[in-house]
Amino acid sequence: MIGRIRFMNEQRVNLDGFAREDPALGLVALHSPDDPEPSLRVDDGRVVELDGRAEADFDAIDAYIAAHGLDLAVAEEAMALPDVAAARLFVDPAVPRVEVVRLVAGMTPAKLARVVALLRPAELMLAMTKLRARRTPSNQAHVTNLLDDPLLLAADAATAAAYGFRELETTVPVLADAPSNAVAVTVGAAVASPGVLVQCAVEEALELELGLRGLVSYAETVSLYGTEGVFVDGDDTPWSKALLTSAYASRGIKMRVSSGAGAEVLMGGAEGRSMLYLESRCVALARAIGSQGVQNGGIDGASVAGSVPNGVRELMAENVMVMARNLESCSGNDALMSESHVRRTARTLPILLAGSDYICSGFGSIQRYDNMFGPSNWNAEDLDDWLALQRDWGVDGGLRTADPAGLEALRRRAAEAVRDVYRHLGLADFTDEQVEAAVDAAGSKDLAAGDPLVVPQAARAIRAAGLTALDVAAALRDTGYDEEAERVLAMLAERVRGDHLQTAAIFDERMRVLSLVTDPNDYAGPGTGYTPDPARQAEIDAIRQQRGVADLRRDQAGAGDDRLTARGAAAFGTDPREVVIGVSPGVGRRVWRTLSGLLVTDVLQELLDGLEEEGCVPRIVRVNGTIDVGMVGLTAARLAGSGIGIGLQGKGTALIHRRDLPPLANLELYSIAPVLTPELYRLLGVNAGRHAKGATPVPARNPYTDEAIEARYHTSVIALVALERECVDPLAGPEELVLT
Repeated sequence: MIGRIRFMNEQRVNLDGFAREDPALGLVALHSPDDPEPSLRVDDGRVVELDGRAEADFDAIDAYIAAHGLDLAVAEEAMALPDVAAARLFVDPAVPRVEVVRLVAGMTPAKLARVVALLRPAELMLAMTKLRARRTPSNQAHVTNLLDDPLLLAADAATAAAYGFRELETTVPVLADAPSNAVAVTVGAAVASPGVLVQCAVEEALELELGLRGLVSYAETVSLYGTEGVFVDGDDTPWSKALLTSAYASRGIKMRVSSGAGAEVLMGGAEGRSMLYLESRCVALARAIGSQGVQNGGIDGASVAGSVPNGVRELMAENVMVMARNLESCSGNDALMSESHVRRTARTLPILLAGSDYICSGFGSIQRYDNMFGPSNWNAEDLDDWLALQRDWGVDGGLRTADPAGLEALRRRAAEAVRDVYRHLGLADFTDEQVEAAVDAAGSKDLAAGDPLVVPQAARAIRAAGLTALDVAAALRDTGYDEEAERVLAMLAERVRGDHLQTAAIFDERMRVLSLVTDPNDYAGPGTGYTPDPARQAEIDAIRQQRGVADLRRDQAGAGDDRLTARGAAAFGTDPREVVIGVSPGVGRRVWRTLSGLLVTDVLQELLDGLEEEGCVPRIVRVNGTIDVGMVGLTAARLAGSGIGIGLQGKGTALIHRRDLPPLANLELYSIAPVLTPELYRLLGVNAGRHAKGATPVPARNPYTDEAIEARYHTSVIALVALERECVDPLAGPEELVLT
């Protein structure tokens, strides 16, 4: 095997598994030979044939969809539409969203899968932009840790809410810890913001119990499958899922189901069908059982879909089917589907650009190792990348930059609130040292080992005492957290009202419900639909890394000293050993530090030392009329007795010039200022001295780097150039400088 292939084999993408299509196993994304032909026969208001299967042969999924999942009033019209004509409705801005929804309500699972499979990637983006339920995009976070540490959970929940997540999902490495996690995340979320919905994803009965007690406010781990065999393996039926859906809704708990490609394949029950067709059955069933939304896009099986051709396209098509069925789309992007940073970003980017009700149904707001769902496609390591992507494209990915200075106080209040609530309720007693550790921790590995029984005992006490959200609110009030207590109570009051049970509902930070009803998607082509308002766009744009001239001016002023002083006009030299170092106009006035972090005075000292090492006589002049390093160097060369000059810009770019060369020519050039070292500047001085003596030295070469130098430094360059421009005086001649 040749070196090129060996090198390619070492890249991260080759850690991923890629499968040959195998329809018999269900390893096929969009089309399988065993996918049924779309069909629907209705006799006297009763479905007697569904997608090639007669009523007598219906499985449980067919039977439930036939009874509850189709609008028979439009079915004949919808099923008669040619597939291509139907697909064009999804992307035609002139066709309103409500018309697409009306027709899709009458389409069978096979028909909808066939239609959506025709949409190419760019068309899926258009369809998603048009068809999502809620106008305003949002995002969901995972908040977990290896230890189920309540203080860290609370601090991380507050942090996630500060970054803009409107749903927080926790889970546990130990099932019995669930009540404690629910309380900690609920309290932490309330510290940061009103209206943040909280879930604890565990076994269905315990999850429902936590919801009934008000300790969580939504649920989504109610799983649907596309084949009856897999349903049976899970000891479930469509009717049991419908009952569970109703149980949540009857107590004011928001709920969505979870499905997604790959589940049936992993469980050996795909029945030879394509992933898209099986997911189309799940989405139709979700509508039939009364769920307001669906979490799909592969979820735990995302890497299975991603292993086959068109698999990532299929994941997005799943989300579009949910939207077309008029349901909330929680669009996956949670389970890590690839070790390749390129592939996992490419999987999410179209959805970020198009917008979804929840772009991620589990952005890991904590570090990868702390995510008890398994690493997400996006984790705390990627948070700054996400914020930059929003800014790059001018789109709303649901997040914002939290004030770094305010996060410490926010995390401390969250951790202290949990400490005080747990102490007040007799659940546990945490020390001030443990609080401070949680405040500062980047993850659970930063915490000292504690008593492993504290959390299980607290969780058992919560459950045994029958503690509810009212008890938590009272404890918050009694321990001095009045605002947080009001936020917990406000969420309970909203459960009585039930407005947040509307399709695709979230609360904003003023506790307003944004949903299909109150904030419907009105996209109808360019100039319509959701665009961030000026305040929201300012939030998106204001990432903490952005810098301007004023920032650089402060930095440069802080590095200034009085080592470089002017001594009048520069004269022409006559000494043949003389080499002149010319500096740009801002050096010693506005600019004191180069892009490499070196002080310009230290750079000058290295150049002087190199020249003196060669027995030359150095002189420094400031060239006031230009910032062009070529002209600075040429001006220096023309002033030098030897005819050799060094040009140095404030940002650190440097060259050796000769008086008889054109301005753009030079003898040696350092063009990559950020990576220059003192040793390299000294070498440039040495070589300039050798040129002055008539020798031909081995040229000093630019140090090579494969880093994104332009991305890292160009904004600083622009600011530095602006500072230099302020000092340019075309009428002023060069002036002599002295370095002390």
